[in-house]
Amino acid sequence: MASETLTSTEYIKHHLQNLTFGMHPEEGFGFAHTAQEAKEMGFWAIHVDTMGWSIVLGGLFLWLFRKVAKSVTSDVPDGLQNFVELLIEFIDNNVRETFTGKNDLVAPIALTLFVWVLLMNLMDLVPVDWIPLIATALGIHFMKVVPTTDPNATFGLSLSVFALMIYYSIKVKGVGGFFGELAFQPFPKWMFPINLFLEGISLISKPVSLSLRLFGNLYAGEMIFILIALMYSGGWIFGIFGGVLQWAWAVFHVLIVLLQAFIFMILTIVYLDMAHQHH
Repeated sequence: MASETLTSTEYIKHHLQNLTFGMHPEEGFGFAHTAQEAKEMGFWAIHVDTMGWSIVLGGLFLWLFRKVAKSVTSDVPDGLQNFVELLIEFIDNNVRETFTGKNDLVAPIALTLFVWVLLMNLMDLVPVDWIPLIATALGIHFMKVVPTTDPNATFGLSLSVFALMIYYSIKVKGVGGFFGELAFQPFPKWMFPINLFLEGISLISKPVSLSLRLFGNLYAGEMIFILIALMYSGGWIFGIFGGVLQWAWAVFHVLIVLLQAFIFMILTIVYLDMAHQHH
């Protein structure tokens, strides 16, 4: 977008900066106009673009599935109904094969996470300059359109899964049973401080790894798209080469987009299954 007026470093930083709303140290609440202002707003600042795109894509998911549910037919279905039915069957099969407990909410949770994460990941295939250009024309300084390249979004999703893990672990096993799993294995009971330390790390690592895996893969993919986009400012030869590279990386990145949504969904099912199992 602004590779003619920005240096390469400035261009990259601009595309990686979220639209941030928070408390200015001197001016009160407002949007950050620079990366430094966003940093000064601190922990309680809101990434408006991450929140906005997440809500829009979540709304798209709900609208699309509601539309299909209202018009479902047992006669010859249209392509959209076929796609939704295929997707639901795919999720249902994975839940049946992976989840050994009894909980009617697991499949809807898995479906929601898979479709929502997939839609957010797919935003990475939109050319990196299109939406930021429109935002700049509207006077918006920054606009990141891939929510899963923001660790706030991926940690929010993983912490929600973590909360469900803790809830069902206590509901199924009781407080004593849940604490017993943490304190009395894998070593003898008299070594419970060591057990508690090791199992506590194992428990906490689940949401951390779940969020960072998704964030890291999508952030790296976005960075490669941005670096390829820089080639368009290097003349027509580099522009043609950049176009070929961008097409090739987009084709490969489709696999990453799908795979990361699937991994997030399947690990959620596995963690919920562990929460429902008695030791």
